[in-house]
Amino acid sequence: MSAQGRQDRRGPQRRDGGSGHRPSPRDARAREVQPARRVAYDVIRAVSTSDAYANLLLPGAIREAGLSGADAALATELAYGTLRRIGTYDAIIAQAAGRATASIDPPVLDALRLGVHQILATRVAAHAAVNESVNLVAREAGRGASGFANAVLRAVAARTEDEWLDVVTAAARSDDERLGLRFAHPVWIIRALRRALAAEGREDELEALLAADNAAPEVTLVALPGLAEPQEPRRPYAPTAFGSAGGDPGAVVSANKGRVRVQDEGSQLVALALVGARPVAPGERWLDLCAGPGGKTALLAAEALRTGATLDANEVVPARAGLVRKAVAPVPLHVDVAEEDGRILAAERPGAYDRILLDAPCTGLGALRRRPEARWRKTAADVPELAALQEELLASALGALRPGGVLAYVTCSPHLAETAAVVRTVLRDRDDIEELDAREVVRSVSEAPIDLPAPASGAGHAQLWPHRHGTDAMFLSLLRKRA
Repeated sequence: MSAQGRQDRRGPQRRDGGSGHRPSPRDARAREVQPARRVAYDVIRAVSTSDAYANLLLPGAIREAGLSGADAALATELAYGTLRRIGTYDAIIAQAAGRATASIDPPVLDALRLGVHQILATRVAAHAAVNESVNLVAREAGRGASGFANAVLRAVAARTEDEWLDVVTAAARSDDERLGLRFAHPVWIIRALRRALAAEGREDELEALLAADNAAPEVTLVALPGLAEPQEPRRPYAPTAFGSAGGDPGAVVSANKGRVRVQDEGSQLVALALVGARPVAPGERWLDLCAGPGGKTALLAAEALRTGATLDANEVVPARAGLVRKAVAPVPLHVDVAEEDGRILAAERPGAYDRILLDAPCTGLGALRRRPEARWRKTAADVPELAALQEELLASALGALRPGGVLAYVTCSPHLAETAAVVRTVLRDRDDIEELDAREVVRSVSEAPIDLPAPASGAGHAQLWPHRHGTDAMFLSLLRKRA
């Protein structure tokens, strides 16, 4: 969460850009705001004030407002686009206002962010974006604040996006800070992504990756194997994956009784790679150790049903465990879902499983395009604690693996400290574990050739990328316990 959001939760504070009083009912009635913009603003405010997750909050807000079609698409673009680029927009607002954003009342600042996004990054006419944003400020903070907002947004509209980027990057103290402002990524994330690409000899792809993080991802669905068939348009790699033909994907999910569901193609590939790492023998026992919210669990359950295996799942957070149960309900296979610390559960079941999926908790840097506020919430200080947890989970999970069994270590992050370094550290003193060539396994389950360069270290892991594969940046290492 940004410092601005933390300040907001401390309670009302008088700042420039605020009127010092709430608007009157007459003002509110006179300042109507288009419903899609109202929904987008409310979601942005919830993210700022209560650490809400936009991807969880927005669908319900759209339904509650009765938005559909173009209005629903507009609300989504405004909310997600604004949240993705807050760092850049704050720099522009500070220049246009002639003052730091910390001095602007938080409700006004969020309305300005929304207005700047419309002016600079959408096809919304500048005058409409200014007028709607000013009306929004008037409703939230009164006429005095609306005059301030009008002046700031008209100043923003006087320049193009490229011109503003030149202005705010002119004072950058380093190339990384300049990239951070231009592509709306914190500097620590830019450095982490550069190192991960450099490990593949692809550092020159950094700007393409940053741009992909800021693009709205295509909706991808999964057809659970043996229970549903993928529809058109098909996705290039996972045999279970297809794209949305338009409209609400929830309608497709409902029509197929949950046997078709929304899921990133990269998530599908890593789950299918665990199944495809070696032939499945009937009666195998599988485990999804950190299962929430259950998308990969459902895919594994369908594969287990198809191949004669059984599947257990575990999720330590009760609410997420409930989501896992809901996800696997359409599959006619009993999946026992435990609610334990994964380290403890694995330690209590030594040598019990033939295949284990460990989709470890991580920074989520691989899914920035679909979790727009995530880049502003995590910091570099979060990584060591997460890496320690990942190492403990992996070590315990390997203990639950039978001789000859295979474990998939997965993160939705390409950060080397959460990926290759975790595997290297855990395997350092173990001679009973070998790393399989995950790239070859992914190629074997993919329906099309897939560009997966070998890392310079010679390790066998596979790394997917948004700019290269159109997927989340999923990391996969396949580990086999020697018989």
